[in-house]
Formats: sequence, C-alpha cells, structure tokens
Amino acid sequence: MKFRTAKGKLLTAVVVFSVGIAIASSVHFKSGPTFFDHGLTLSAAGSLAGLGNGDILISLSAAATPTATCTNKGGNEAPGQNPATVNVTGAEAIPAGEVKNGTTPFSVTTTAPSQPTAAQAGCPSDNWTATITDLQFTSATITVMQNGATVLTKSFALSCPSATTNGGIGQCTIQ
Repeated sequence: MKFRTAKGKLLTAVVVFSVGIAIASSVHFKSGPTFFDHGLTLSAAGSLAGLGNGDILISLSAAATPTATCTNKGGNEAPGQNPATVNVTGAEAIPAGEVKNGTTPFSVTTTAPSQPTAAQAGCPSDNWTATITDLQFTSATITVMQNGATVLTKSFALSCPSATTNGGIGQCTIQ
C-alpha cells in the first residue's frame, strides 16, 4: 500500500498477513478424567476443552504392581513372588475434524503388560511358567499433544479396586 504524507512524499506501508493453525491456549479437562481398572489394562475417559485446530494425540501411561502366578508342567499353580512395578501405555488419535468448538471427548486404554519370565516372577525354577493375573494401578499420567506440541500433561495418584472375581471393570478413585 502506498500513502502520501502531508508534504507529498510517498511512503510504502508493508502489511504482513500470517495464516496458521490455531494453537491451543489453555487446554483443560472439561469432564473427568475417570479411570477404570480392567485387570490387566487401565482406561481413562473424559472430555477436553480449550483446544485449537489440529489433530490430537492423547497418551495414557500407568504404573502398577502386578500379581503373578507360577504354573508347573503338571498344571499346578503357586503364587509368584510378584515382579517389580510395571508400566503400561496406550494412545488415542483424534482427527482435527472431531474437535467441536475447542472440545472433544476421549477414551484411551493401555495395552496389557508383557508376561515376566519365571525368574522375574519368583517362580521355583525356570521350568515354571509365570503369568501376570492382575495389576494394581497406583498412578497414571495423561499427555495431550496437538499439532506435535504438548498442550497438557497431568499426573494422578490412583486407588483402584482389588481384582474382581469375574474379570469385571472397577472404577478407580483419584487421590
């Protein structure tokens, strides 16, 4: 654009326009999260608000104390000494088109842990097979990324119900 000053000199004004993707400014939980213990996996569900435009990746990581059993070749089970704390993770991708007015629901579940070796579970010998039968979840962290940048990370101390006898789901409480 060109403008003339009062003395008739020509000035050139530079106008810069920038087009970009809106970045989230204050991402927060609109509802939840609510955590559910599925025995060997943990899920978290809720709703996020304050999001900008762009794809979202929600990650869930959780720490748990496992319960393991040892089974010999004859099929006899014995309680294991239980391996050390395990960490499990999961993720959910949400396309930008599913974000409405800066909000979106989410539901993410971890994968089950790898099974320990007989030695890791404290079985009597390497001829036994170790199996993790339950995880007692103690903490979880939810990380939200949008357009490749971390926009929210929050950790939670959890108290989850003991193992259910029918493999049902138990809701955890946030401490």
